[in-house]
Amino acid sequence: MLYFCLILTSIKPTRMLFANKIRELRESKQLLQRHVLAALDMDNAMYCKIEKGDRAAKRIQVVALTQLLSTDETELLTLWLADKVLEVLNTERKIAREVLKIANKNINK
Repeated sequence: MLYFCLILTSIKPTRMLFANKIRELRESKQLLQRHVLAALDMDNAMYCKIEKGDRAAKRIQVVALTQLLSTDETELLTLWLADKVLEVLNTERKIAREVLKIANKNINK
């Protein structure tokens, strides 16, 4: 049981595609985190966790960030969703490619 708990606590979140992008955009616009969190009506701890990839943003927050950071909504939503998919597949690495193949075949049905 202890071994299982150690494995679970050692799994690093995989929400870095979205997190890295919003940090990059914020810094390129020379905005401080406090400016972003004030515009999103969010507390500092929550926004910092989102930007570090430790917490997932909600879809509505992603859309708000696209407006605030003057960026493409589709791009940020794509990175946000890719992080979610990677997080699920990260725990199923042996079958991840097969899962993606099946999903790809069935996505437009």
